[in-house]
Amino acid sequence: MPVQPADRKRCVSCKRWGGARKPGANPGEVEYEDDARGPCNEGPWHGTLRGPRNACGQWVMWAELTLPDA
Repeated sequence: MPVQPADRKRCVSCKRWGGARKPGANPGEVEYEDDARGPCNEGPWHGTLRGPRNACGQWVMWAELTLPDA
């Protein structure tokens, strides 16, 4: 299962992404399936399917995530 850090600010770690995912084993990481896609909800791509590695300028961190201690 792929893992992506939230600091990359991609769809998979955005609160607006509606795809299947779960918080990773480490703070600030998201786990998802290779073929994951999900709709953008209330964002600039609203209603369109987006892949986990897509990005946009209106990223908002998914509330399920915690960031690593600085």
